[in-house]
Parts: sequence; C-alpha cells; structure tokens
Amino acid sequence: MSETVNTFESLQQGRPTGPLVHGYEVIIGFETHAQLSTQSKIFSRASTAFGAEANTQACAVDLALPGTLPVMNKGAVERAIQFGLAIGSHIAPRSIFARKNYFYPDLPKGYQISQFEIPVVQGGAVEFFLGDEKKTVRLVRAHLEEDAGKSLHEDFIGQSGIDLNRAGTPLLEIVTEPDMRSSAEAVAYAKELHKIVTWIGICDGNMQEGSFRCDANVSVRKPGQPLGTRREIKNLNSFKFMQQAIDYEVRWQIEQIEDGLEIQQATVLFNPDTGETRAMRTKEDAADYRYFPDPDLPPLCISEQWIQTIRGQMAELPRTMATRFQADYGLSEYDATQLTQSLALASYFEIAAKASGQAKLASNWITGELARRLNGQDLGIDQSPVSADLLSQLLTRIADSTISNSAAKQVFDALWEGSANVDAVIEAKGLKQMNDTGALAAIVDEVIAANAKNVAEFKGGNEKALNALVGQIMKASKGKANPQQVNDLLRSKLAG
Repeated sequence: MSETVNTFESLQQGRPTGPLVHGYEVIIGFETHAQLSTQSKIFSRASTAFGAEANTQACAVDLALPGTLPVMNKGAVERAIQFGLAIGSHIAPRSIFARKNYFYPDLPKGYQISQFEIPVVQGGAVEFFLGDEKKTVRLVRAHLEEDAGKSLHEDFIGQSGIDLNRAGTPLLEIVTEPDMRSSAEAVAYAKELHKIVTWIGICDGNMQEGSFRCDANVSVRKPGQPLGTRREIKNLNSFKFMQQAIDYEVRWQIEQIEDGLEIQQATVLFNPDTGETRAMRTKEDAADYRYFPDPDLPPLCISEQWIQTIRGQMAELPRTMATRFQADYGLSEYDATQLTQSLALASYFEIAAKASGQAKLASNWITGELARRLNGQDLGIDQSPVSADLLSQLLTRIADSTISNSAAKQVFDALWEGSANVDAVIEAKGLKQMNDTGALAAIVDEVIAANAKNVAEFKGGNEKALNALVGQIMKASKGKANPQQVNDLLRSKLAG
C-alpha cells in the first residue's frame, strides 16, 4: 500500500477529462504488487515456491526471531532495475529501506520492510491502446518491499490460522498517477503492465496465485471541481473482476453524493458473488505507519555500470519491437502494438511474415481470423493448432493467386482441424483459382452475351450492374476465378 497517491491533487493538473458518468468524472489510480521471480525471499534464503504446505517456507529471518538480520536479495534489485529501464524511469543511485509499522497477525515483525521517501524506481510511463486510441499512464514510482503472510479462515469450523510462507516474498509495488478515466482504461492499463512484467521475466503474472495483485484508487467529482475522496479497492485478481469492481464503486459513490452523503476514505473489498464492494477498514495515511529508516539495512546503492550491464542483458522490449515492426514491415502503430502483446505472439508473426514475405497479410490474419479462433476456444498463441510455418504457406498461396480469400478460409478450417499440408488441402478440395486467361475470357464473353440488360445499365453509368456480372462469372467458374482478374477483364471488354 502506497501513500504517494495522497498527492493526487497536485499530480492531476493538466490531465484530460474523460467520459462523464451521470455528470461525474471518474478518477482512477493504481497500485500493483508484482511478485518478483526470484527463487528466494527478499531478505532471506527461504524459498518462494508456490503451493508448499503451510509454514514450511518461513525461516528465522521471516519469523523475526531475536538476533536475525535481513540481507538484501541482489536478484530482486536487478529485477527492479529491469522494470525501470522497460518503462523509461529514473533508477535512483541511492535508495533507502524503511520500516512501515502496523500490527496484523500475519506480520511477525510488527512492521513491513518497504521503501518510502526514496524509492528505487522513479517516474516513467506505460503506453497502450484503448480501442484505436493511444493512452499514456504516468508512474509515480516503483519500490521494493517484502510481502506479509496470509490469514486463513476456516468458517465451517470457526477457526483461523496464519501461513507465513509468503512472509518476506519480494514485491515490486508500482504506483501510478491518477490518469485513468474509466474502468475500461484501467483494465487496459493493467493488461499492458502485466504484459511488460511477464515479457521481461521479472514476474510470472499469475493472478490466481497472487503474483500480480492490483489495488484501484477510485474517486468521482464534477468536472472542474477538486478531486473527490478516494476509496481503495484491494487485491483485484482478475481483469474481469477489476472492471466490475470499479464500475460498481463508481455507481455507489455517485449515489452517495447525490443522496447528500459524504464519501469516507476507506479500503474496500470486491465480492464477485454479489458484484459489490464493501468497506473493510478506514484508509490509513502515511503518518499512521510511523515510517523510519530501517537500521538493519544500509542504503541501496546502484552504480551506472550495473544499470548498463543489466540494460545490455535485456531482451528487446515490446515498444522497441513495435517500432521495429513499423519500420521493417510497414505496419501501422496500432497493428504493431497488437502484435507485440506477448513475446510468443510477436515471434509467431515474425516467422509467418518472413517465411511468406507478406507482413501485412500476416498481420491481418493473425489479428483477425486466428485471434478469433484462439479467443473462441480460450487458447494462447503457443497452443494454436495452426503453426506460424503453416500460416506462412497459406499466405504464400493467397499472395501468388493460387487461392482466393474465401477459399483460404476453407483451407484454414482444414489446418485448424489437423491438416498439415496447405497444397494438399487445396488440391483435395479443388480450391485452386482459375488463372487461365483464355478460359476465363471465354466465360466472361458468355456472361456478357447472356446479360444484355446488366451490360446496358453498366454502360449507362450504373456501377452496381458490374457486381451482378461479376457474380455470374464467379458462379459459372464455380468460385475458382480470380475476382480481381475477373473485374479487370470485364471492365476491359465492356469499355471496348
């Protein structure tokens, strides 16, 4: 939980107004906890593996036993640096760890080691598309901290227990400016952030296991008025629930204000069964936690050489790759962004585009027909029944006019069902286009002779009459004629 967002009023200046909801503007900021992909915890050597029996992965340091001292995990720092580089942030050459004091049963020490005044990652931005509109969300900071344990409630026996396996797990808390203006924009931002942290490999992004947890700070106001009181929706662990929770919270706050009631700053939870948020506790401010520098941890110092070494080891970033796709393949910014939603998708596109030499056609098929099929069966690109090599063969046959676009869909159907040879499918189904100019010319002549009325209407200026003639030719050729060839030949003969 970050208190940096208390500065929302000063940060909000100059941001555009979003769509109004019943006359109110929605203001949304995000705090996201990304669990870092280290094998051990941030200040101890205990394992971070998920699913172990309760309290089997909590060592003396995690339990805060007397005499134990925390030791910084270098891998966690390297992952924080990677994230900062990925989003264009400033990496602090010197940052400080602090103790955030509060009492809760799953926090053995009675405080959480976090960063407050000087975080390791400062500023930066996340860019994404909402529909075809480009959006930018500015980041305040990203800081390192340890996770707490987990309270387990067994309602059917009326008992609760504490599992400290998560205590000390390394987290990177990523805090935005209040730049989002709708639940749809908030979800689009969260998906983009999820893509970034999984792309660079600092987090596995598993929302069900708690590796990527989002808190949404939501408030409403009349346009031009000061920012309203925000409520923080905690631990949103699916994009679907995220949108539902924000939409409900917005409606609830507007109803409260319209009824003459004040919004109280609070932390709330979303119940997916009822679709409602409910207050969990009064929202704390920074002063409530009595932050002070942790005396057991020296300042974290990061040299420029270390930063450059990590930069040199990082894979091509999604926005860099998208820019390259625009330059190398002539794609639009939107298409390039869509094709870099994951490393697997980008790789699939490049294989298909290079093998076929048809980058734009590859983009259209991947973001169109292939995406529709994958989404319909809830499959990832790495689970596609049609490999990138097979798709490239199909694209080649479309480009060299062996088959028409409509025939290509029939071939794609067969590939999706398990066929492994494009040419064999074309041959077996008799889908090869008629490219014999002489044979096609004979069919055109027959159709012209048999449709004098349509011919006269076209020569009289009715363009639609040409479509009727094209349809007759395609019918006569049993759909095998090349539509463009038909059109060109028909216009040539009717112009004579």
